[in-house]
Amino acid sequence: MRLYLINPSNPLVSIVNLKESCWNRYRVWKPLGLMVLAGKTLPEWEITIVDENLGVPNYQAMPRPDLVGITAFTSQAPRAYEVAAYFRNMGIPVVMGGIHATMCLDEAMERVDSVVTGEADSIWQQVLKDARHGNLKRRYDGGLAEISDIPLARHDLLTGRYAFGAIQTTRGCPLNCNFCSVTAFNGVRYRQRPIPDVLREFQSIRDKRVLVVDDNLIGTRPEHISRAKDLFRAMAQANLQKEWVAQVTINFADDDELLALAAKAGCRGVFIGFESPDPEGLVELGKRFNLRKGQDFRASVRRIQRHNILVVGSFIIGLDAHKPGIGKRVAEAASQYGVDNLNVLFLTPLPGTRLWKQMKTEDRIALDSFPEHWKYYTLTFPVAKYKHFSLDVIIEEMLSCDRDFYSMSRIMRRVWGNLWQGRQPLITLIGNLSYRSNFRLNCKAYADFKRNWGDRHNCIKES
Repeated sequence: MRLYLINPSNPLVSIVNLKESCWNRYRVWKPLGLMVLAGKTLPEWEITIVDENLGVPNYQAMPRPDLVGITAFTSQAPRAYEVAAYFRNMGIPVVMGGIHATMCLDEAMERVDSVVTGEADSIWQQVLKDARHGNLKRRYDGGLAEISDIPLARHDLLTGRYAFGAIQTTRGCPLNCNFCSVTAFNGVRYRQRPIPDVLREFQSIRDKRVLVVDDNLIGTRPEHISRAKDLFRAMAQANLQKEWVAQVTINFADDDELLALAAKAGCRGVFIGFESPDPEGLVELGKRFNLRKGQDFRASVRRIQRHNILVVGSFIIGLDAHKPGIGKRVAEAASQYGVDNLNVLFLTPLPGTRLWKQMKTEDRIALDSFPEHWKYYTLTFPVAKYKHFSLDVIIEEMLSCDRDFYSMSRIMRRVWGNLWQGRQPLITLIGNLSYRSNFRLNCKAYADFKRNWGDRHNCIKES
């Protein structure tokens, strides 16, 4: 029995298209979810994982599969349905899972043979048994998997043109921000994999550099921090000889022992969601965790960096609390905090989030011809109607932010500062040039976007 597991592409996402820029090799991640399912796949199945981000293959020239499994984030959904239609027209059953199929169940069920909602780990072997016997059900509900039952991912099935391997050590996030669908999909309960399992999987990864895909590696509560310390101690003792990056909250900087252990375990960079430079914006997003009394973001970033750990800061523009000029304010805030890289996104209502429900109720979804328009829900296109911004203005806010933060003078100051402090100047240079190199592509993409969809935003008033 032959199984294809497919991660569909999105041609609008230039940052993960390796043909557009050699720098994008450092910004494309392995589809870990498919690798985990491969680890749960019964031995009688011959597995091929296809990651279309590395290039869309000639499916016609490939051996005919007996079953196709497709995962998709929301922005991948249109391409996922194209792939599904191709194989279904050949009489091959297609099962779809992942966050979009879970949040848009009816839409997905119209376009595939079977849908797996929630985390597929616990139900996947049953799906395969039913498929083998020609008895595939229309829907399977995985719910929330037992974290101790998550298998080691099949890292051997994807090698080659990736700069990073991938691993997951926890699921769920207790922050429950209104724009994030993690809680809706993975739950608010913070679940941690057994440390021995994490170590075994790390050891099975051939890549020297690894992305820890946890939405919040260290958690928020004292018991979460304690477990993170235990994990880092075990990783250091195992001498994994890996360098890794992860997503954390700003409380990562509050515990010097935690920082020292993370660095000793191989941590070389963290992604932190600052989200907004204003307290009003954080309240609007439901991220009150960043409003803790006395929090000095500049001092926090420096404490992290003193352990030779780079910091990527993430912000969102387009909040109701934001006014024109927010692009430059974000760039200035990020520079003031001293982050090594900046990632800025448009406020995007994703299915399943509280933000989606709010904007849907307020008739603020600008691009709503689905599933076609899902391809724009990458967080890098302004798909909603924004309170204080016309379409032209909010796009210019984004471009001005990138222009300011990624000017050559500021890049060289950051690189020089890292060189002076002995903190990975080459990695900082590569990361900054990667973002800068996509600026021209972004300008063209926004021009095309305005030409095609500007009329859907014409009711927005600039204040």
